[in-house]
Amino acid sequence: MKSIVKAASLAALAGGLAFAGSAAAETDNGPYIGFGLGSASIEADGSIDEMHGDFSFDGDDLGYKAFVGWNFALLELVTLGVELGYVDFGEPDDGGAKVEANGFDAFGLAGVQLGPVQVFGKLGLIAWDADGSFGPDSVSDDGTDLAYGVGAGLQFGSLGVRAEYELFD
Repeated sequence: MKSIVKAASLAALAGGLAFAGSAAAETDNGPYIGFGLGSASIEADGSIDEMHGDFSFDGDDLGYKAFVGWNFALLELVTLGVELGYVDFGEPDDGGAKVEANGFDAFGLAGVQLGPVQVFGKLGLIAWDADGSFGPDSVSDDGTDLAYGVGAGLQFGSLGVRAEYELFD
């Protein structure tokens, strides 16, 4: 049964708008906090066991995340950062099947700062937990897997808005 929920976490994505305030926005150095809201999707194919056969799952729901981070401005254009967060993928369903998944993630970020606009990539890990129900059957699983994403942000003084796309394998 472990492969079911792990497969259900493959191709999970969360993204949306995040609002982050930086304690030192003028230098792009320092701490920040943020909250994101967006679409969460879980797609998976696999099998539970010989008795239940194969399944295919594709569901979407509203997801959210909260995060804290620290930016380091290395050069005039280049920034690096670290970020820790919690992500909730909502409760996507596909017919009679439902998956509830959430996790804690840690990312390293690398970006290019072009005035008030930043473009960045992120790479890290997610420690996830998922519960699935398939009719009368249910399964739980957890694990730690690769996480990555891209995004862009716009800074307004000490307040910023960013859009990002994240994938959790």
